[in-house]
Amino acid sequence: MEAKVELILHNGTIRTQDDDYPVARAVAISGNRILSVGADRDVLGLASKHTQVKDLDNRLLLPGFTDTHFHFYEWALNYDSIDFSKVLSFKGMEEAISKKALTLGRGNWVLGQGFNESDWPENKMPDRHDLDRIAPDNPVCIWRCDLHLAVANSLGLKLAGIGPETPDPKDGVIEKNESGHPTGVLKELAPNLIRNVLPRLSDQAMLENMQKAIGDAHRLGLTSIHDIRLMGGLDGADALKAWQTLWQENKLSIRCHVALPGEMTDQAIDLGICTGFGDDLLKIGYLKFFSDGGMGARTGWMTQKYLDAEYGMPLTPVAQIEKAALKADQAGLSVMVHAIGDRANKEVIEMFQRIESKGQTQCRIPHRIDHVQMVLPQDLEKLSALKNMAVSCQPNNLSLDISMIDSCAGPRGKYAYNLKTILNKGIPLMLSSDAPVADPNPLAGIYSAVTRKRMDKTPEQGWYMEQALSVEEAVKGYTITPALVSGTGDRLGSISKGKLADMIVLDQDIFKIDPDGIADTKVDITLFDGRIVHER
Repeated sequence: MEAKVELILHNGTIRTQDDDYPVARAVAISGNRILSVGADRDVLGLASKHTQVKDLDNRLLLPGFTDTHFHFYEWALNYDSIDFSKVLSFKGMEEAISKKALTLGRGNWVLGQGFNESDWPENKMPDRHDLDRIAPDNPVCIWRCDLHLAVANSLGLKLAGIGPETPDPKDGVIEKNESGHPTGVLKELAPNLIRNVLPRLSDQAMLENMQKAIGDAHRLGLTSIHDIRLMGGLDGADALKAWQTLWQENKLSIRCHVALPGEMTDQAIDLGICTGFGDDLLKIGYLKFFSDGGMGARTGWMTQKYLDAEYGMPLTPVAQIEKAALKADQAGLSVMVHAIGDRANKEVIEMFQRIESKGQTQCRIPHRIDHVQMVLPQDLEKLSALKNMAVSCQPNNLSLDISMIDSCAGPRGKYAYNLKTILNKGIPLMLSSDAPVADPNPLAGIYSAVTRKRMDKTPEQGWYMEQALSVEEAVKGYTITPALVSGTGDRLGSISKGKLADMIVLDQDIFKIDPDGIADTKVDITLFDGRIVHER
């Protein structure tokens, strides 16, 4: 029986990401699969009177983007909180909080995420007194863009039971002034004391937020994500349950690999599940571990002191991660480890050397290190020799971190975001956003990887440009490479005959325009599973 062609896209500039057929003009879709890729005349010849035919007017067609490090459940959970990513000053932060408090009314929690004090002209970290002054009648807690630091006001601290006598929680820091009183700044797992007393969103409201967030992802050209857990594992069971509910109710319109918290290692092994289990919509992802914090909070673990702080801090001891990772490796559960500072990366890479040397892996999906934010050349050399490893890096975090890294690491910033060296060493490089830490827009990530500039296009000459990627390299990091690493390269990642029809149409050809314009490029059409789910 001849396949029915529902949709043809023609007269396009198609960059397939398939090395065997890299460029084409038209594509035909039957059901949720790509039936044909080729020249306009050949593909149009497959049309029937029932076929929808769309003229792309020479626009760029790419495979749908994959974000391999997206705290999607967290993003949806805080869908209605203040987004500080576009707030460009301390004064702007004050105005946003004041406005939200007025909208919510007295006594209600004011929450926000994404402030970056290092790029504000005032370069000032808020404290509880600042937040008290802005919103005296509301409990307030706002998270820094890296999610490794939060600031609460006095009422928020009181509701969370945080006072002068409160000890630091495990793997957390409650910053206190000289008189022993909390400043309001909470680092690493200390903000969980706040999370524990926040009003719980109902299951139905959470599912509605997730569906709205999926719609936002489609507008950004995302058709696949890896939903990643925060440290502490508090969201692990809830996130997996929510994704399964969307799947069961036939409301899941994005492909998702759901990560599990490392704290669930034994339970996952006992259940007999493995990384990659699932179908083309929903799969079990990686076990997530944390070796250190973040450089913005000065908790990224370093081999040399920060210019304005000590060495940072290890979080989960590497020996503890290694014990769990070895068990997981033998059970077919791939692990991902958060490593920011150069000491953390050194220790984690050497840990994976020891695991690989045992030669007992049952994992079909490579283990991975996420962030690899600051890493020394000799450690990248060790990483490149490992056979069952990949990395996921976040170029758009670079645009947030330039000022911060310059001020806290100085010339050692040359070891940060070494994307080109990672790629040149032959290490599979997946690109991602770390949203809501950074903008989830893959085009912003491609812009940052290629130009190594902030979103305001500074510095004019870029930042350590020897580590810049080409547009082609960056696009692969959001398309074919994640598919190959995740074991879905036979079904996703390129516009190839027989693969699932996840594709996007852009309003500009990012391969030809001035790279400074890439971040301004818009997604005109997103196709997911053969259906148009977004059209601008």
